[in-house]
Amino acid sequence: MINLIHSSEIKNDSATGLKYKNISLFAVKKDEEIFLYLNRCPHLGTPLEWSEDDFLDSEKALIRCATHGALFQINNGKCLVGPCQGKNLQPIPFELENGEIKVQERALISLGF
Repeated sequence: MINLIHSSEIKNDSATGLKYKNISLFAVKKDEEIFLYLNRCPHLGTPLEWSEDDFLDSEKALIRCATHGALFQINNGKCLVGPCQGKNLQPIPFELENGEIKVQERALISLGF
């Protein structure tokens, strides 16, 4: 298992970009729950953030893509608005152990990078 980050390092109602080798991910904490996604828009494959760790809309209610302004639900990654409407962000399975967000290396490698 790979330790990505301790959950306490992510503020509630915010997101943090993470990197493992050449794979970009991001974690969102909403209502003290963690969600982990591949940092790639399903429309063009571009990174989602406007600037470092800037993944959420101004209300901190949705994930926003910097390229076309697509909006995604935090809890399931479903695109609600934008050119990828109906598609989803790629969730990354993880375990939370003593506050550490951990992923299986093979789960990341299976993403094809």
